[in-house]
Amino acid sequence: MTPADQALVDRFLDMMAAEAGASRHTLSAYRSDLERTAECFGGDLSSASATELGRLGAQWAELAPSTVARRAAALRRFFGFLVDDGLRQDDPSGALPRPRLERPLPRILEEAEIARMFESAEDRAATGEPIRLRNLALLELLYGSGLRASELVSLPRNGVRLGQPFLMVRGKGSKERLVPISSRAESAVGKWLEAVPSGQPWLFPSNKAHLSRVRLFQIVRQMAADAGIAPDRVSPHVLRHAFATHLLAGGADLRVLQSLLGHADIATTQIYTHVDSARLVELVNSRHPLATRTR
Repeated sequence: MTPADQALVDRFLDMMAAEAGASRHTLSAYRSDLERTAECFGGDLSSASATELGRLGAQWAELAPSTVARRAAALRRFFGFLVDDGLRQDDPSGALPRPRLERPLPRILEEAEIARMFESAEDRAATGEPIRLRNLALLELLYGSGLRASELVSLPRNGVRLGQPFLMVRGKGSKERLVPISSRAESAVGKWLEAVPSGQPWLFPSNKAHLSRVRLFQIVRQMAADAGIAPDRVSPHVLRHAFATHLLAGGADLRVLQSLLGHADIATTQIYTHVDSARLVELVNSRHPLATRTR
């Protein structure tokens, strides 16, 4: 990438951080995608023509559709930035490939399997061993509040205030949202807090920082194995999916679920409706005005 383009990319990423609240992970991904694309044009990205962008489809033919979609999205935003700032008169990004993506259905656990995980974790926590108390608190917050792994491990020590039914979470893009915390989770966290040093800044500390997402993944899989469930079927994100799916099955409104999960787009939340098709059919048959009409 030319020095001039490198400076433009730096300005673009600064804008994304300041105006769009993009996370460090998103910014890093955008930079990588733009730099890789610049290599296709000999390093000169900002002056690429629509014709040149149109050829990227063939060059990206071996990439996964999700990767192509991500790179195209980064380029569209980059060229949009150049036009908005008067650094370019035309926007050639309309020529970029638009792969059709099919969102994979989320893996879920049955309620009976979740119950087995809790029974196993509760039996172990009954010993009073701090690690077991921590694991139960982790499980309660993952399934009971639907937190993302990164949101959970980075909770501050005072993040859960005993007696308050809500938890303030900083999610993707540093956006904050209120998440309900059950009395069960509050009790589990309260017991775990007794083992956390008062000067510790994190709710789930590990060495000099907080618990890592990798370690959380390992803990959750071990809890699944302890409950007699195949570990490869379970992860922190699977428990988040279970939270959403079971809540929807219980009658939760889709907009409420979107807020609880911290989804920017309700289309992301709608993926959970597939798991409860039987309930939706029953709802139409019982609530639709024609359901009670007779000939």
